[in-house]
Formats: sequence, structure tokens, C-alpha cells
Amino acid sequence: MFSDNLINLLRGDPVVTILTGAGISAESGVPTFRGEDGIWKKFKPEEIASFDAFIRNPELVWEWYRLRQSIIKDIKPNPGHYTIAEFEKMYKKFYLITQNVDGLHTKAGSREPIELHGNIMRNRCMDCAKEYLEIELPAEAAIPKCDACGGMLRPDVVWFGESIPMNALIRSEKAVNEATLFFSIGTSAQVQPAASMPIRAKNGGAYLIEMNIEETDLTPFADEFIAGKSGELLPELKSLVTMIEN
Repeated sequence: MFSDNLINLLRGDPVVTILTGAGISAESGVPTFRGEDGIWKKFKPEEIASFDAFIRNPELVWEWYRLRQSIIKDIKPNPGHYTIAEFEKMYKKFYLITQNVDGLHTKAGSREPIELHGNIMRNRCMDCAKEYLEIELPAEAAIPKCDACGGMLRPDVVWFGESIPMNALIRSEKAVNEATLFFSIGTSAQVQPAASMPIRAKNGGAYLIEMNIEETDLTPFADEFIAGKSGELLPELKSLVTMIEN
């Protein structure tokens, strides 16, 4: 399943960059919310998760995000998340880029994940940019307000039509350019800018590994495609890398 070449590379001193997508979160039970019952079936995420939607009807948008926050806060990381956090401790240079907004990598112990699309458990003031965690929001407020300036709070996620935060782009560019081993895990490889990152890393000389339950548009370009769930594959890979040979 895992090549000797990959094991040997991981036993060396690689610069490891890992890109994760919805697949690793799905293994923890994070729902997509596209199939919610009741009122949410009447809306597409694109109709709620946008700046225009928020300005037009902030109460509705906040109701939807409070639902999502309440569900995600009780979901726990899976062995894949924990193994990535353990890999981080093993290498002098390690980068984690995620398209997920659920914060599960941080819960698992990853120190500074690059969150391309933000974090749904974090909120910020639209006026002064002060940050709040979900647990700090007043439960009774239909539209939470900033206690510093009185401005409206919004979920700290990238909405449809918004740009990736510049800091996340700069950090992810560094992670791609420096990688000697690049893992693409649980992502469809279709949403930009993340979709191009594995190919750019490979073009820069990185050894490219794709780990997914099914093949994607990225698969033909990968040096290794490993089929399966990351929560099962990553712990096995780590045990092979750290195994003491007789």
C-alpha cells in the first residue's frame, strides 16, 4: 500500500506539506448541510453564505450559522487529524493547509493550521475586526454585536464571492514552494486556489501523494495514489515510519 520510497522519504528530513479537504472531516461526521431538513432545504448555501445575504437578512444568516456551530462544536477529531498533529512534531519543517472551517485540526493539536476558508467556530466584528469564539457569543442575541465598538459580528469564514485572506495565501504559498513531500488528503482537487497547490508543489520538485477514497482529477499527476480513509491510512503510515527495524 505504501511504497518503500515514501517510507524512506518520511524517515529522512523532508519538508512536509499537507493539504486537507472535506473528506477528512466527513470521517468525523461533519455534515455538508446541503441535505438539512426543514427550512434549510429551501436555501442553497450560496444564498446564505455571502456578504450580500448577510446584509440583506443578518438574522437568517446567523440562525443558519448558529445551527452549524452548535453541531460542529460537539464533533471530535478522528485518528487522521490526530496523526497529522503527531507528524507536525516529527519534522523541523511542517505545514498544514486546510480547506475545512470546522477547527478539528486545532482540536487535535495542530499548532498553526493555515485555514484557507476561515473557521466557523470563530467570529469577528465587521467594523473593528475584534475576534470572538463561538462560546463567547450571547445566546439570546439574534445578531451578536461587538462589545468593543458595537459593530455587527459575522462568522469568520470566507463567503461566496470573497477572497482568501492575504495572510493565509502568503503562508500557503510558502508551504507549497518549500515542500519536498506534499500530501493531498480528502479533497476533490477542484476548488481554487487549493486545487492548483499539489501540482505547483510537484512542479517545484515535491514528491506528491494523494490520499482519498476515490480517484480525482489530481490522481494522474500524483507520484502515489493511496485509496482509503485517512483516519485508517495515516496512523498506519506513521507506525511504519516510526517502526524500529531489526
